[in-house]
Amino acid sequence: MGEQEQGGRIRGTGSRHEERPGRRVLAAVAWSTAALLVLGGAGLGFAYVKLDGNIESVDISTQLGDDRPQNIDDGSMDILVLGSDSRSGANSAYGRDEGGARSDTAMIVHVYEGRRTAGVVSIPRDTLITRPECTDEDGANVPAAYRAMFNTAYEVGGPACAVKTVEQMSGIRMDHYIEVDFTGFKKLIDELGGVRITTTQAIKDDSSHLDLAAGAHTLDGEQALGLVRTRKGVGEGSDLGRIQLQQAFIKAFIDQVKRVGVFTSPAKLWGLADTATKAITPDSELDGVKELADFAGGLSELGPDDVQMITLPVVYDRVDPNRVVPVDLQAQQVWTALRQDLPIPASATKDTATGKAEGVVR
Repeated sequence: MGEQEQGGRIRGTGSRHEERPGRRVLAAVAWSTAALLVLGGAGLGFAYVKLDGNIESVDISTQLGDDRPQNIDDGSMDILVLGSDSRSGANSAYGRDEGGARSDTAMIVHVYEGRRTAGVVSIPRDTLITRPECTDEDGANVPAAYRAMFNTAYEVGGPACAVKTVEQMSGIRMDHYIEVDFTGFKKLIDELGGVRITTTQAIKDDSSHLDLAAGAHTLDGEQALGLVRTRKGVGEGSDLGRIQLQQAFIKAFIDQVKRVGVFTSPAKLWGLADTATKAITPDSELDGVKELADFAGGLSELGPDDVQMITLPVVYDRVDPNRVVPVDLQAQQVWTALRQDLPIPASATKDTATGKAEGVVR
C-alpha cells in the first residue's frame, strides 16, 4: 500500500481581484475553453472589447515568493485547472452552501513542447496530503496540516493555497491557473449544440439529476453537468469513478469542438467565446483577450487522441477507506515524466485504485 506524497517545493499565496461566487472546475471545459478565443481575439475590435470586459481574474502571482519549483523553460506549459463546490449565487440549485467552498475537481494539464500533445493528471478531491502552511485571501496565516483532504486547501486558503499544495506534491511549477463555474459550463455546452457521447450502461443518479439509458446521446448543458458530477450511478460510486467519466467527457468535448467547425465559423465562435470568457476565471497573467488568445493558440491543434489522461496513482487509505493516498513511487513516475516533458509511463497507474467506471462513457 502506498503512503502520502510528500516531496516537491512550494508555491506562495495570492488573492482574487474580485470574487465571483460558485466557481467550480468542470473537467469538460478545462483548458480547452481558452482555445475558443483564438479567432475572437484576432480581428473584431468591438468583439475584443466585449470579451475583454467579460474576464475576471484571480491574482496569485503577486504573493508567490521565490520558494517554488524551478521554472523550466523547455517550451512546455503546466496549468492547474481547479474550482470550488460552492452552491452560492446562480449555483444554489445544486445544494446548500455550507462550510465554505472546496475544490471539487482538480487537474494538472501539461502541454508538451510544440503544443501538439498534452497530459492531464486528475487529483481526487479525497486524496490525503500534507497541506503546506498558507496565507488566505485576507492575509491571515493558515497552518500546515497532516493527512488533510486535498480539497481543503482551496477551502482554507483559496486558489493560491491550492496551487501551493499542488506544487509541493508534484515539484512542478504551475504556469497558469483556471477555474470554471456550473452555470457557465452549462451555457457553453448549449452554445456548442451539445456534446455527443455513448454510454455502455444506463446511468441514473438522483444527486446529479442524471438519467441516461445505454446508447448514443447528445447531451445538453444540464445533462453534461449531471454527467461530470455523477458519482453514485457508476462503478464503485466513488470520486475516482466520477473522474473517469470526466476524462471521457473531455475527449468528447474536444471532438465536438472540432466537429462543429468552431475555428472556421465566426458566428459560432463568437457565441462560444462570449460564454467561455464569462465562465472561466484565469490567473492574472491571462486576464485579457490577447493573453488568453496567445495562450490558446497552440491548444487549438489538440484533438482527443492527442491528450493522455490519468488519475494520480492512489490506493484506498488503510485507516479510512473513504479516502485515498498517493502511491509514492508511482506518483513520482508521473511527476518526473512531466518535469522532463515526457509521456507518462503506463507503469505509473498499474494496480492502483480506479473507481471502476472506465468504458462507461465513450
